[in-house]
This record gives sequence, C-alpha cells and structure tokens, in this order.
Amino acid sequence: MQVTSPSPLLRRLPPGGWVVLAWGAGLAITFLTRLRLPGEWYSAERPAAQFFRPEGLAGMAVATALALAGGALLRRRPLPALALLLAASVVGTTPLGVAEIPLPQFLAAEIAVFFIAIGRPRATGVAAVLTALAVLGGYLAVRVLCGWPIAASSETAVALTTVIAWLLGNSVGESREHAEELRARAAAQAVTDERLRIARELHDMVAHTIGVIALQAGAARRVIDTRPERARDALGEIETAGRQTLSGLRRMLGALRSPEPGRSPRPALREPGPDPASMEPFLEPIPDAGLGLADVERLAARTTDAGVRVDVHWRGERRPLPPEIDTSAYRVVQEAVTNVVRHAGTTSCRVSIDYRDDEVRVEVLDDGRGGGRVGAGYGLVGMRERVGLLRGSLSAGPRPGGGFRVEARLPVSAAVP
Repeated sequence: MQVTSPSPLLRRLPPGGWVVLAWGAGLAITFLTRLRLPGEWYSAERPAAQFFRPEGLAGMAVATALALAGGALLRRRPLPALALLLAASVVGTTPLGVAEIPLPQFLAAEIAVFFIAIGRPRATGVAAVLTALAVLGGYLAVRVLCGWPIAASSETAVALTTVIAWLLGNSVGESREHAEELRARAAAQAVTDERLRIARELHDMVAHTIGVIALQAGAARRVIDTRPERARDALGEIETAGRQTLSGLRRMLGALRSPEPGRSPRPALREPGPDPASMEPFLEPIPDAGLGLADVERLAARTTDAGVRVDVHWRGERRPLPPEIDTSAYRVVQEAVTNVVRHAGTTSCRVSIDYRDDEVRVEVLDDGRGGGRVGAGYGLVGMRERVGLLRGSLSAGPRPGGGFRVEARLPVSAAVP
C-alpha cells in the first residue's frame, strides 16, 4: 500500500527558502566576525570604515533585497534568480572593504547552483556554475584594473566550493533520474506481469469452458432421441458456458492486445514494517486456478494463522459472478491483505465485500502506520491495470484517522445464471 509521509526538511523547504537561509547565515557570520564578542580581545575581522555607517548598512540592505528576490524567483526562472544572487554577493561585499568576495557573501549563490544542477538540464547547470565563476573572476579583474590588492588564494577557495556544489547537485540529479527510470521500468514490468497472468487465467477459463461444452454436447448427442428433456438441459448448459466465456473475452482481450498500458503507474506499498519472515505460512503462493471471492474466507484464515486477524464482512446477496470479475476481486483483496501483513505494522484488518445490482465492491481497511513514505512495491500497479481492463476503478490511500484503505469497484454487466 502507499502512504505519503511528511517529507524530510530538505524536501519540505523549497530551494528558494534554502537560498534565503544561506544568505541570512552568511550575513550573520559577516556581522559576528566584525564584532568583538565576549572573551575576545579583538574582532576576528577588521571592519571597514564604512561598514557600520549608514551607507554601509544601506548597501547590506540592498544586497539582502536582491537575495530575497533571487530566492523567490529561483523555482520559476533559475538563471535570472542566480544573476540576482550574484549581484547581491557583489553589493554585499562592497561595504566590507575586502580584497575578494568572501564565502559568507557567496554562500547563497552556491546553494542556488546546487539546486539548479539538481532540478534543471545539464546545460543549465553548467551555465550556472560558469556564470558564478565568471563573477568571481570578474570581481578580481576589476580590482586589478583599478590598482587595488586582491586575495587570489581566498577567491580560489570560494571558486572551488562553487564547483563542488555543482558537482554534488549534478550527482544528486543523475541519481534521481536513474531512480525514476528504475521505478518506471518496474511499474511497466508489474503491468506486463499482471497482463500475462490475466492471459493465463483467460486460457484456463476458455479451456475449462470448452471442456464443459464438449462433455455436455456428448451427453446431449447420446440422449437426444431417448430423453430430449435432458438434451435440452445440456444444450442450455452449453449456451450458458459459451455466453459467459464470450462476455469475459470481450471485456478483456481487446485491452490485452495493447503492448503499452497507457497509464501512469503509481508505486503502491508503504515503507517496510515488521520482518515478514514470520508470515511465511501466509505468503506461500496459492494455486491460481479457480480462485474467486469464495476463497476469501480461506485467505482470511491463513492470514489470521500468520498473526494478522482478518475480519470478513459480506453485504448484499451473494451470487455467482463472471469468472474474470470474481478472480479480479479476489486478487485485489489478496494483494491488499498481503500489504497489510508486510507493511502496515498492525494486528488486524477488515475486508468488506458488497454485492450490488450493477457492481461488486471490495474494500480493505487497516489501522496501521499512516505515516510511512512511498515505497518501491508495485503490487497495486498490476491490480489497477487488472481492474481497469474490466472497466472498473481502484483507489488506495491513507485514511484521515490513520491507517490505509484500498477499494475496488468492478461493474457486473451481465449476470451469470
């Protein structure tokens, strides 16, 4: 099952927020190092003559405004936002009277380079880091042309940290792209596997129906002269079996011909909970042939023996369903209960099966962990594909009061005699 958890702070705070925090931290360091703190004989950095004057403070205020504007613009237009942050670093350096752009004034720009490298194309990230390095070099070049001293070694260290920020961001971006590719591939494989299993079940259904038809036809041939009423019953059984199978084939074969699922797969399991090793008796595979809602009680008993109590509630008038609908409803219950055992961290769950006039609805509720992150399982991806092929709907998500809920609605277009 899938539960969305509160993201870590790195994801909850947008990139622009981190940039603003970096600028604030750099500004605080700038002021603290130019004050004589308790226990110090002198300040760590000697303030320039204009630093604490109105013009110096006004320059810092303008630089802060530029940094705030850059942080607000970073998500929508990263390169213009970086330009504002670089301008803030230059303006914020002017009142300091130093021979280079110090790291505290350039920290916000480095954070921006990091996030640009993560979330933007590689060319944009390269342009960002080259622009930042150009500003560092341009600042030194202007001072040289004006005949002022420079601190090339300190500026080289700032440039090196900028390149490191870009390398880290580029590495994180590539890792995310690779993870997304793996998730998409796994989801597509889950859909393919589910379609293959559906195809096997259709094969079994057709083979079973043909066998029934052959037996009933043989019986009708033998008694058609002596007991015509028995022959009539056999022909009725042949008609029923043929119509039932044809209905299932029409519902599913057209979609199975498509090589691509055409849906956006969604990972569907919560983060791993208790070790499932103790659940091995439940997790043993059950033979596929003939499974349906009538087997839910057996599934509940196996799960209860494994340590997770399953309460099954039936609503409506229980009646025969088309085989593909019956099997698909069972598969949804099986997958949802399996996920409760593996990932919910609870000792019980509730299964509701509701027979309605035009549909059958199955629902699985648990009160387990509601704060797990999205996991990497894809069981419900295949279930969603299976239900979709039958023109039904499947929803899965956390419950408002805690726990998780899976519900599937399968339309019953034709009753089975």
